[in-house]
Amino acid sequence: MAEIIARDARMASTILKTLTDEERSQALQAVHDELRAHKATILEANVIDMENAAKNNLPASLINRLDLSKGDKYDTMLQGVLDVAALEDPVGNVTLKTRLDDGLDLYRVTCPVGVLLIIFESRPEVIANITALAVKSGNAAILKGGKESLATFTAMAKVVSDTLVRTAVPGKAIQLIATRDDVSSLLNQDKFIDLVIPRGSNELVRNIKDNTKIPVLGHADGICSVYVDKDADVQKACKIAVDAKTNYPAGCNAAEQLLVHESLLDTQLPVIAEALITAGVTLHVTPIIKAHLPANEKIVDAVEGDFDKEFLSFDIAVDAMASAEDAMMHINVHSSKHTEAIITENEATANKFLKGIDSAGIYWNASTRFADGFRYGFGAEVGISTNKIHARGPVGLEGLVGYQYQLRGNGQVAADYIGAGGSRQFIHEKIDVRGMRL
Repeated sequence: MAEIIARDARMASTILKTLTDEERSQALQAVHDELRAHKATILEANVIDMENAAKNNLPASLINRLDLSKGDKYDTMLQGVLDVAALEDPVGNVTLKTRLDDGLDLYRVTCPVGVLLIIFESRPEVIANITALAVKSGNAAILKGGKESLATFTAMAKVVSDTLVRTAVPGKAIQLIATRDDVSSLLNQDKFIDLVIPRGSNELVRNIKDNTKIPVLGHADGICSVYVDKDADVQKACKIAVDAKTNYPAGCNAAEQLLVHESLLDTQLPVIAEALITAGVTLHVTPIIKAHLPANEKIVDAVEGDFDKEFLSFDIAVDAMASAEDAMMHINVHSSKHTEAIITENEATANKFLKGIDSAGIYWNASTRFADGFRYGFGAEVGISTNKIHARGPVGLEGLVGYQYQLRGNGQVAADYIGAGGSRQFIHEKIDVRGMRL
C-alpha cells in the first residue's frame, strides 16, 4: 500500500511540475474557496477532536495547537492559501547562465524537490498550508496527521481532495493518509519520496530521523532565548520578553530562556520579572537571580534540565550572564538552534551577537515570535528548519525548490573539446540572468 501511495505521488509530481504557474495558482484559489465554504463543517469536526483531547487528558500545549477556531486562526489559514498563490513562481528561475561555447549554453534552473512526506501532530491547518506550498512549488505531497486531529483532518482532507480533482493538478499530487502503519512503510520509500518534513514533538522528529534513509527537514525542539544586555532599554526588554513568552507559549518560537546581564540584577531584572509575573509567567530561576528578586509564588528554583527544556507553557528559565559573550556561549550550548534575541541599544554588541549565535534566526530588539513563514512574507511555511544545508529557518516556497543544470546545444560532443581528446577551447562566458526564466 505504501509503495503504491509513494509511486502515485511520484507519477503525479512529474505532471505537476510541468503545469504553468497560472494553473497551479488557480487550483489554490479553488481550494481556498471550498475551505471557506465548508468552514462550519470543518469546525464542527474540530470540536469533536477538542472534546476527545480533553477526555484523554492531552497536554494543554497540544490542545492549543489543535484548536482551529481560536481567534482568527481559520481565516488566517485561508488567507495563507491566497498569499501563497499570489507569490512569484519559484519554479523555472535561472540563477546562472554560462556560455560554454557558441551555441552551447549552460543554465542553472530552479525546480521542485519532487515528493514530500509531511507528518504532523495537532495542527490541522497544516493541511491547507502544505497543500498551498506544495502545489505552488510543483511538488507532490503525502500528508499524515496525528490521531488527535483525525476528525478535523478527515473533513479538511475531503474538501481538498474533492477540489483538486476538478483542477489541472493531478488527483494524486496531494494524498492524505490516516493510519500509523502507512507512515512506517512510507519512511522506507526512498526510491519515490525525496524529503520528509515532520512537524510535532521532539519524540516524533527524532523517531523519524532514526527510521528513514530519506532526508529529513525540521527541528526537534523550539528552545528559544532572549538575552537582555547591559545596554538594554528596560521598556523594550519588558515588552519583548512578555510577548516572546506569552503571545503563544505553545509555539516553537516562544521564548523558553531569559538571560540577563549581571549588571542589571538590581535595576532592570526586577522590572522585567514583575512584567512577566503580571502576565502569568512562572520564573524558574538560578540562585543568583533569586537573590535579587522579592519572594513570590511565581518564582521557583530552576532544576537540572530547565535550560534544555521546551516548556510550551507560561514558564521560563532565568539566569544571569557576565557578558554578551557568555550569553552567546550559553545559547550555543543550550538552545535548539531555532531563534534567539538580544535586547540592547549597543549596535556593536548586537552585531557580534547576530554573527556569533549558531541558530536559524537571530533577532535584535524584536520578539522571537516573529520566526514564522507568514510573518516573513512567505505566505505560509511547511515548518522551521534548524538544518544548516538546503533550507533554514521558516521554510516557504524557496525551501521547497532545488535546482538542476540544463545544457542547450546544437550537436556538440565532448570529444571535440580539451579534456576529452579534442582541441576546441571553452569560452566560459558569464551571462547576466536578472529576470531570466525558462
